[in-house]
Amino acid sequence: MSEPDLSACPFTGSRATGGIGSRPRLQDWYPDRLPVELLHRSTPAASPLEADFEYRAAFTKLDLDEVKRDITALLTSSVDWWPSDYGHYGPQMVRMAWHAAGSYRIADGRGGASGGLHRFAPLASWEDNGNIDKSRRLLAPIKRKYGAALSWSDLIVLTGNCALDSMGMPTIGFGGGRRDEWQPDDATWWGPEFEMVTRDERWQGTNGDDDYLLHNPLGATHQSLIYVNPEGPYASGDPMASARDIRISFGRMAMNDEETVALIAGGHAFGKSHGALSAEDTVGPPPDGAPLEAMGLGWLHDVGEGNAENTMTNGIEGSWTPDPTTWDNTYLENLLGLDWVEARSPNGAIQFHPADDGAPRTPDAHRDGVDHPLMMMVSDIALKVDPEYRAICERFVDDLDALTEAFSTAWFKLTHRDMGPKARYLGPEVPAGDFLWQDPVPEVDHPVVGSAEIAELKATILDRLDIADLVSAAWASASTYRISDRRGGANGARVALAPQNEWEVNDPERLSNVLTTLGSIGDEFSAGRDDGMRISLADLIVLGGSAAVERAADLAGTPVEVPFLPGRTDATAEQTDEASFEWLKPRADGFRNHLEPGYAEGVEPERLFLDRAALLGLSAPEWVALTGGLRVLGANSGGSTDGVFTDRVGVLSTDYFTTLTSMDLRAEARDDGGFDLVERDSGAVRHTATRCDLVFGSNLQLRDIVEHFAADDGAERFVSIFVQAWTKIMDADRHEVGAGL
Repeated sequence: MSEPDLSACPFTGSRATGGIGSRPRLQDWYPDRLPVELLHRSTPAASPLEADFEYRAAFTKLDLDEVKRDITALLTSSVDWWPSDYGHYGPQMVRMAWHAAGSYRIADGRGGASGGLHRFAPLASWEDNGNIDKSRRLLAPIKRKYGAALSWSDLIVLTGNCALDSMGMPTIGFGGGRRDEWQPDDATWWGPEFEMVTRDERWQGTNGDDDYLLHNPLGATHQSLIYVNPEGPYASGDPMASARDIRISFGRMAMNDEETVALIAGGHAFGKSHGALSAEDTVGPPPDGAPLEAMGLGWLHDVGEGNAENTMTNGIEGSWTPDPTTWDNTYLENLLGLDWVEARSPNGAIQFHPADDGAPRTPDAHRDGVDHPLMMMVSDIALKVDPEYRAICERFVDDLDALTEAFSTAWFKLTHRDMGPKARYLGPEVPAGDFLWQDPVPEVDHPVVGSAEIAELKATILDRLDIADLVSAAWASASTYRISDRRGGANGARVALAPQNEWEVNDPERLSNVLTTLGSIGDEFSAGRDDGMRISLADLIVLGGSAAVERAADLAGTPVEVPFLPGRTDATAEQTDEASFEWLKPRADGFRNHLEPGYAEGVEPERLFLDRAALLGLSAPEWVALTGGLRVLGANSGGSTDGVFTDRVGVLSTDYFTTLTSMDLRAEARDDGGFDLVERDSGAVRHTATRCDLVFGSNLQLRDIVEHFAADDGAERFVSIFVQAWTKIMDADRHEVGAGL
């Protein structure tokens, strides 16, 4: 099944909800305005930490064993304001960690546990995250004890691990190093719907049809859910339709069928679902809509004590196993071994109970001597009716060791996928081996080049290749990086491997010629050296691009030195998951004036461009400088001349900015969606452009930056910021030496 051509940009503005001072907002007045300020969302001013505070250094000083002892002690306690089910907080802590990590989506790398964004809107108040606020509040004393040395995002994942370990499910490791954000994420696009648990606008086709597809980059099947509606699509009660949703949703979150079954079977071995209240009982608003006196807690109600046996979360009531705080295989034994009939929870939600009254039962989570029939959700029965899922269940049902290994491995992937390469993991519990999804690269096993060798190589490269080709290859290699999940980038030289060497945006023939020449230069450099010094293709690609930028700046009369950090290595095809890397394909790359035909129809290209700038971690000045510089350096894809506002291609001039702001020219729209820049006096067409060019002249915030670069004293400023941004992208994935974003 091919991926849909439908998409929507994460940058859609915001909708105010009323209240004094909340309307009108800038985006209400001008809904079509490009919100450039979202590039500066994560401002240091929001953090209470010192400007020089280094979280990674602070974390490494923690006694992780002591932290785990504190967490484990909490798990088997209980407090009056939120009593633990079955005397153990483990199951709800597993759910908390799962839901924090499970928002990850492979299409754009957004979501996941990093940043601790579960603390803020919108995630904190999603319907699927009901009562997770209580889990975080229970952890508050531990967070208080360790303070800034233990981020919420690390604490949440570590607590999930401790919970599994304490219930007999051995985890395979933990990597710390996730830094917290200090403000809500108002940039990520979670879907077009304005009501929770709705889905109509995010789907193409009908469930079961070949064209049944979920809009990119979304991963969840419904607004405000992590994965799927447990009652089936539209609460239909249809297990087979639920199976199709599960496969699409878990696939969008980078899980294959086996990992999907292992995660569901492992997660549902523990705890219970909460739907004890009747449909007539009223539950209060989520945290972001709760009254002041709720003190940050949501979903409060006054039935009984408002908790324990009266807890209300998703409306489904019951447990999957007779022993909900012990790791065993009874979930699969019950699912496959019992006949299940549709029933209703006290709240009216669709669920299933065993057909046989003599089937095993599960104890009440709080009342001694009370028990209940087992429960399965529609999404559980889906694993039984779908042939592929069932075959995996049958393989696991009689082999607890196999399930344990599969679940622990998938759990580690779930909770660490958004962290990026293994070099970013901290702590004594990082697994020794590499996983393919970590995009491993070889270790450096030879001396790296020094300043003399770098100068020699630059001269050789510039003697054999031209500026535009070198810049194009370097950008193609490095610009796959995305700050969301730290995937992509120049390290590994995967631009020379499938699928990247075949992407149309990379001009495969042009790219191949550059890589072949650079490879020859590398071989010549290494041949016959007594010191064993070598240089990788990955380093040569970056070095070639940087040398080209220096030459172009010199030609413009603004000489500059572009920093170069050697030590990259070349990945192999065996270290590269082609299907996973296909998600990094830049189907819309305004930096190269490339837009794949039919992609993201209905979304303005400049909004996709803004999204790409955000994923690269750029500021607005860096975005403007890179675009103008890449245009005059000849980096456009496919030989396009759109936006090449210069007669001196290969010179790092300010021609792009002076042309864009010239009042001697006017822009005229063409029928094909492009634009001509026409001389006002003669009517002659001087240049052609796209929306990704004109936005820098029409958006007033961007234009102000453009005018600074176009000023008589702007050339050095432009080159300085261009080099700053260029180096940021080239080194973005160098986490092993502390240079990465």
